[in-house]
Amino acid sequence: MIDDFSGKVAFVTGAGNGIGRETAQAFARSGAKVAAADVDMASCEALVREIKKDGGSALALHCDVTVEADVQAAIAATVTTFGRLDMAFNNAGKFQRVAPLADIPPEEWRRIMDINVTSAYLCMLHEIPIMLRQGEGCIVNASSGAGVIGTKGAAAYGAAKHAVLGLTRSAALDYATHNIRINAVCPGVIETNMMREVSGGTAEGRAAMVELEPIGRLGQPAEIAAAVLWLCSRHASFALGHALVVDGGHTIR
Repeated sequence: MIDDFSGKVAFVTGAGNGIGRETAQAFARSGAKVAAADVDMASCEALVREIKKDGGSALALHCDVTVEADVQAAIAATVTTFGRLDMAFNNAGKFQRVAPLADIPPEEWRRIMDINVTSAYLCMLHEIPIMLRQGEGCIVNASSGAGVIGTKGAAAYGAAKHAVLGLTRSAALDYATHNIRINAVCPGVIETNMMREVSGGTAEGRAAMVELEPIGRLGQPAEIAAAVLWLCSRHASFALGHALVVDGGHTIR
């Protein structure tokens, strides 16, 4: 139920690692030209080399998603290089230091909000006008299971990911009649570098993460990539402002 995206262009933030990397590769395997944006240029360039080696077309872009000038330049470079922008996965994000709310200083709060939610706003700010001119487009914002339920020790991250859903739903209504669909994906605990950081990189920490998942295992980045591509496909043409939870049952336990 995933389209052939040949002739289309996808822009992915946080593309150097984890879910972003897997999604960029999945877009490329489905025929799309991929603009891969990240602050980690070494990982981003390695990804682009892999895509090109497999016969795909991709562009590595340095982009700090908290800086509007970087976002604007990356999206402009995408259009300059590939001629259009059909799909965007605003994926870049970061977990917080695990701590109760009163132990999170204002500067850390602002950093978590900027990386996780202001970044999605800045990306859409520059993606949407291009899609309006084209007369179509699809955007998927990265929320989280933490955007659906409360998470002890993660008030800043949870607030940011809840905000991503509010941003997504409202923006989806703004452009519903313009053939631009905006949705969100809400991953559970996924086998990524972020998960390893949160778990402390130990076997015990990983086991604790698995315990959070009723399905009995961690999710894989490819499972989230498949959800993102479906949301961007014609098969999801009636999905608008939706928060697609892909979490192994974590938020309903």
